Amino acid sequence: MKHFQYNRLLIAVIIAGLLASLIIDVQRHQVESQNRSVELIMDYEDLVGLAEKEGVSPEKVMAEAKEAGVTSLAVYETTFKKLNVSGKASALNGSTILANYQTGSISDSGWRQLIEAGQVKGTNVYITGHHQQTFQEVHEDLVRRLGADRVREMTVSGQRVLEVKANYEEFEKMDLGMPTDEMQAVNDAGFYVLARPTNYRQCSRDDIDAFFDRLDGFRVSGIVFSGTQALGAPDEADYTAEQMKQRGLTLGMIEGVTQLQFFPQDGMLDIARGLDYQSARLYSIPKDEQKKMKVTEAIDRWDTTDDERNIRFNLLKTFEKPAPGMSLLKTNLTYVAGVRDKLEAQGFTMGRAGIFEHFYPSAWLRALVMAGTAAAVVLYLSLVMPGLKSRYLYGMLAVLALAAAGPVLMGHGNKVRILAALAAANVFPALSILWILDKIRERACVPKAGLLRMVGAGALALFVCGAISYTGAAYLSGSLADTEYLLEVNIFRGIKLTFILPIILVAVGFLQRFDVFDGKMDDTEGFLEQLKKMLDMPVKVKTLLGLFAVLIAGVVFVARSGHTMGMPVSPLELKFRAFLEQAMYARPRTKEFMIGHPAFLLAAMAWFRKWPTMVLFMLVLVATIGQGSMVETFAHMRSPIFMSFARGLGGLILGACVGAVCMLLVHLWIRYAAPRLSTEKK
Repeated sequence: MKHFQYNRLLIAVIIAGLLASLIIDVQRHQVESQNRSVELIMDYEDLVGLAEKEGVSPEKVMAEAKEAGVTSLAVYETTFKKLNVSGKASALNGSTILANYQTGSISDSGWRQLIEAGQVKGTNVYITGHHQQTFQEVHEDLVRRLGADRVREMTVSGQRVLEVKANYEEFEKMDLGMPTDEMQAVNDAGFYVLARPTNYRQCSRDDIDAFFDRLDGFRVSGIVFSGTQALGAPDEADYTAEQMKQRGLTLGMIEGVTQLQFFPQDGMLDIARGLDYQSARLYSIPKDEQKKMKVTEAIDRWDTTDDERNIRFNLLKTFEKPAPGMSLLKTNLTYVAGVRDKLEAQGFTMGRAGIFEHFYPSAWLRALVMAGTAAAVVLYLSLVMPGLKSRYLYGMLAVLALAAAGPVLMGHGNKVRILAALAAANVFPALSILWILDKIRERACVPKAGLLRMVGAGALALFVCGAISYTGAAYLSGSLADTEYLLEVNIFRGIKLTFILPIILVAVGFLQRFDVFDGKMDDTEGFLEQLKKMLDMPVKVKTLLGLFAVLIAGVVFVARSGHTMGMPVSPLELKFRAFLEQAMYARPRTKEFMIGHPAFLLAAMAWFRKWPTMVLFMLVLVATIGQGSMVETFAHMRSPIFMSFARGLGGLILGACVGAVCMLLVHLWIRYAAPRLSTEKK
């Protein structure tokens, strides 16, 4: 029988790396535990619009929103479309003024003299102001956006008028700077302002100073940029970051539509870097999606969003239709209060958006993690290539450890950290399965066992295997954990590979230990010889159909993982997921408790019952899915590490239960149904 040695030096290096990983992971958990403040935000315009629809004063609506739990109101730059409605300023196309003159609608002598003198141009826009502060702010911003040569101030009948050379349709939608009157109203109502500025064309430092000068004097919690550019992009983003840092303002980064990284805004990541990543992630339920949701469903969405994705800016959009038996105002206040209560029950506090403290673990700890990962890779090679001598193993360990740890100690190593995380995510699940296989190979005689013993032995082996896989999870987190990964500025890009590679690694190890054709555990032909034999086997049509079905299942398996493939999920499964989210601390992954872990217990049954080795082989490969998924869960660095741990543990427990039921069903089939079918055929 082939003997596969678990080299003690390699194991010692892996243990040292594991201890370093655990120290980093504990530090990460402490950083995550301290970041529990959530900012509940609504748009100022939405509350004003809600007041108009309900026929009550904006002050009353804002007071009730404050009581319901809203902490901040988002204030956007003003536009003439809004100013015309509010009556604070008016903009008219020159052609409209001339037409009114022709019909006799203009009685003001100053305007008539101006028109008769040919000084009103039909292609220009004319602005009058009924609120001096707003008029002055609009004037200043128009000069910045269009240039002084396109904006001229004149006096008509004692009133200030701006003549602007601009297309009226475009001008009406143009952003015109932060409105101080709205920010004052927000502060007066007891809220923070969340500023939503746009960028200037060819933005200069003077433009940036003007923006921040307008914010000064108000209670502002943070800035979330509107549009595809951050203020200051492309050349002055660092200066914007400097001004934000001086004022203690938090940057809000809008989560992408795929729930992966961020909505693309040129310069935003430069500002985040300049702030030393004192930033927070922002999420808002898309309006089209919210229209289809009940209030309770939207509340539950925020519960999982903040807990699982480190969202700290919650931008709540108003419901446009009232819930049954409620007014529109009551519907939205119930929504806000429900979100607040749900989050507080989860241990969150309402206030300014929480940010992560500066978290970059010791280079020496990270170097030990790199060395431990190198040892795990070499250990795997020794377990599939038993002929390797110790001196070759130690040589490979030295080369890989130095190549991985060296860049980290020199203050770099971002790429090698990703490679180490990728290696940990794939190698440790394979090591866990191979260790179990080697343990059963040591027992030459398979003991007779009843159902309960098989279930108990299978469940115990599953949890031991899971513990070894969790070593890989600790390594993965220890390799990547820092502020940038927690915010998802950086992401682990090898997730799709981790769905397949552990299965391949286990297949190689299995075929080195077992002969899948005659079941022998000694003098096996090895991986390459058995692979050649498989490729040379004649294939029947039904076999091809079976392989095609496996291929389709594999595509679905990969496509349903992650956020980018768009594989639909059935309504029934969505309800089941919602049930698990409510019933458990963290919803286990379906591929673990419904596929991988039950297959593991069935593999144990296959070994006890001496089923064909090919059957055991297939079950072991499917079981590897569960182990790989447990580790891959930790690759989602935005999710708190304790939640990832609880998710995997819940999957083990639930998977063991599902696996026990599967074993019972197979046992009943073999004992009762199979003999009856055999008799009927005879």
